[in-house]
Amino acid sequence: MSKTIQAVRGMNDILPADAALWEFFEDTVADWLRAYGYTQIRTPIVESTDLFVRSIGEVTDIVEKEMYSFEDRLNGEQLTLRPEGTASCVRAVIQHNLLYNAPQRLWYKGPMFRHERPQKGRYRQFHQVGVEALGFAGPDMDAEHIVMTARLWKLLGLDDVALEINTLGSLEARARYRSRLISYFEGHADVLDEDAKRRLHSNPLRILDSKNPAMQAIIEAAPKLAEDLDEESRKHFEELQEMLIAAGVPFRINPRLVRGLDYYNATVFEWVTTRLGAQGTVCAGGRYDSLIEQIGGKSAPACGFAMGVERLLALLQEQSFVPPALMPDAYMLHLGEQADRMAILAAEQLRDSGLSVVLHCGGGSFKSQMKKADASGARYAVIIGDDEATAGEVSIKPLRTSGEQSRMNLVQAAEYLAE
Repeated sequence: MSKTIQAVRGMNDILPADAALWEFFEDTVADWLRAYGYTQIRTPIVESTDLFVRSIGEVTDIVEKEMYSFEDRLNGEQLTLRPEGTASCVRAVIQHNLLYNAPQRLWYKGPMFRHERPQKGRYRQFHQVGVEALGFAGPDMDAEHIVMTARLWKLLGLDDVALEINTLGSLEARARYRSRLISYFEGHADVLDEDAKRRLHSNPLRILDSKNPAMQAIIEAAPKLAEDLDEESRKHFEELQEMLIAAGVPFRINPRLVRGLDYYNATVFEWVTTRLGAQGTVCAGGRYDSLIEQIGGKSAPACGFAMGVERLLALLQEQSFVPPALMPDAYMLHLGEQADRMAILAAEQLRDSGLSVVLHCGGGSFKSQMKKADASGARYAVIIGDDEATAGEVSIKPLRTSGEQSRMNLVQAAEYLAE
């Protein structure tokens, strides 16, 4: 006997029991983004590998070790399952000339893929909601992104989520800082682990993000990027802080916050929690003013952020959040030849009134059908026997409250159930 086929490790099924939480989250997010004037964009799951090499950075962990890449057997093109959403969004904006008339506020949702060691909050297929604002140069858009995420946490009822911010300055400032950082870490080469040594000359800022306890002392004493900031970047960051204070959003400046993608500049931020262990970042983003030109478009400022859906749902569950139940309004039972013929039409008429109705299928006794009606979670049982069918009526029995069974026509039934 052949072995049962299982899901790929780190790529999880979302089962019906979890659907209410996912739907609550997705509906909340859609309404929240609509309130800020963002419109949805949907991009392919598979993109050219070169898109991510050019945007994320050739010497990042994502490109070097984590991408699911393969060769198209028909034309030999190198393709990749998207590991993040910003590059795809920017590619679509360039390809379809969306910045021709006006700046864009866009958002997207969907699965992303990275070949990582699966653990709680970190999967090989994971889901993100991403928000991108393209064509906006000032710190007011950075502030909007932070303020709007603070509102989302309130809408979801989340607590213990704290904001950390930093600035990476201009590309020129980062280049100066990069040189000083390399010189500093070269002087402490005996303390660096293998990962840090590999990154030393290719991506030294990522060393600052290391969680290796043996390296924390030298990381803490490393030069600070603030010392190399140009005046424009310093002013941008100061204005952002003033806006956040005015909006009543508390924050902490974390000089070690650098983000893992090469395309970031100026503002970077993360929302973090202490309730999810090592996977404490639930939302992160910042400014990427050079990315549009880097991918092949006309230079334009941009910023955005993404949130990990699985991590936010885990945080909701950790706080014992119970989503609104996704229960039908009615479960329709039917027994008898005439009743069977009437039931499907009656169910459609009730749905025409905006009601959710589960129609019993598969036959069975009245008693067995009532058991299924009760198990469905429906508020009412709508019953059709041959007597009701002959009269063009239905009987309605409350399932969750006390009350007598009532008989009425379909118009009356729709009004009754809607109340």
